[in-house]
Parts: sequence; structure tokens; C-alpha cells
Amino acid sequence: MGILSGKKVLILGVANERSIAWGIARAMKEQGASLAMSYLNDKLKERVVPLAEEVGADFTFELDVTNEDHLAQMANTVKEKWGKFDCVVHSLAFADKEDLKGTFSQTSRDGFKMAHDISAYSLVSVSHALRALFNEKGSVISMTYHGSQQVVPGYNVMGVAKASLEASSRYLAEDLGPMGIRVNSISAGPIRTLAASGVPGLRKMFDTVEERAPLRRNITTEDVGGAAAFLASDLASGVTGQILYVDSGISTMAMV
Repeated sequence: MGILSGKKVLILGVANERSIAWGIARAMKEQGASLAMSYLNDKLKERVVPLAEEVGADFTFELDVTNEDHLAQMANTVKEKWGKFDCVVHSLAFADKEDLKGTFSQTSRDGFKMAHDISAYSLVSVSHALRALFNEKGSVISMTYHGSQQVVPGYNVMGVAKASLEASSRYLAEDLGPMGIRVNSISAGPIRTLAASGVPGLRKMFDTVEERAPLRRNITTEDVGGAAAFLASDLASGVTGQILYVDSGISTMAMV
């Protein structure tokens, strides 16, 4: 009997076996949760479906968060398959690589809009689409990064979008709190993922964490998965509107 026994969890954002969302999915399955997983399009479906089968997911579904029809269909599918559910994990972010290469002031208008739409507004739209389907003590968990709080060279518009995500999480916590739904974010340290590969200087970030972080090691998707399982469980019943750092403590260090 795990801490998530009997709970139903939606995992949004698995791209491959190196995804943070995949680490979260495995941790939640180990703790007894029933899972469902989204995929962005037919190309990614080929990667996601085998992973979903590996963890015995109840179903998969297509979700492009810029498509309102997909959001409505997600809610319909959840209602049809499960009726009610307990937790949604939002591990979705995107920015144009060109907007990560230059200086921040060079960010294009369209790139700024897209980064915020996919990386931040989608948390709002997903929460709204699903709010009537949460069981009592429901939970919303999103993924952020310390580049939202302090400048990380090369993170550029994504740092600003993550700041928007974090603020949105706090406002959603107040909005959904009267329904018993908790909303939190996990700020993970650098991890070698498909999304992170577009950030310049990633290798240097890993070296810095190993040299300066209190734990003297980089984190893994398993580390993040354990934290997410806690936030989704009744053990975290009094925790909402918070950012939980899972970064070996590097965010606590000055002048890194």
C-alpha cells in the first residue's frame, strides 16, 4: 500500500524516458496511483504509448494545450474513463530556440506570447477544464525552475514564463482552495532532458551543482518523482500555493 493507493493521476508532458514527467509517473505508480498520460501529437504518441503501457496507464490521450477542443476533449475523456480523479501533473513548457540564443531584449513578440501561452497559461486552462472533476483533496502540480527567481544566462524568456507560471499557481491555489484542491509547484534543479537541451551552458550548470550545492550532486527524475508523490498525497493535505525546491540545495547558495 503506497501513499497514493486508490488515487487517479493525469500526467501531462511526457516526451520520452528522460522526461521529468516520466520520473514522476513511475514514482506515482510505485506509490499505488492509477495513471493516464497525454501526448502532444501523433509523432510523440509513438514514444508515449509504450511508456504508458510500461506503467500500466489506464488510458492515453492527445493534448495540445493551445487547442481549446483538446482541452474540452481531455475533460470528456477523464469523465468517461474515470468519472472523477485526484491529481494533475503539469510538466509542459516550450520556447522558441531562437529566443534562447540571443539577448533577452531580442525576444520576439510572437516568441514571448508562445512561451507564456504554452508554459504558463496552460496551467490555468488545464485547471479550469478539469476543476469540476477533482475528487475531494485534489492536487495540481506544475514544474518550474529557479531561473524564474534569478537570472540564469540563456534561460531568457523561459525564465519570465516560469515566473508567470509560479504566480499563476499561487492565484489558482486561492481560486481552487475552497473546493479542497491544492496547487503547488516543484522547482527542479538541472536535469538532462529534451527540454533542457535547448538551454545554453547546461554542462556548466551540472558542474556548478556538483561543486557548490550542499548535497554535492545533481538531481534525478526519481528525486523529483518522490517530491511529486508527496505533494499528490494526503500527507501534504495542508500544503498549497508553495514552491518546493528539489535541487540539492543549490538555490540556497549565494554567488554560485
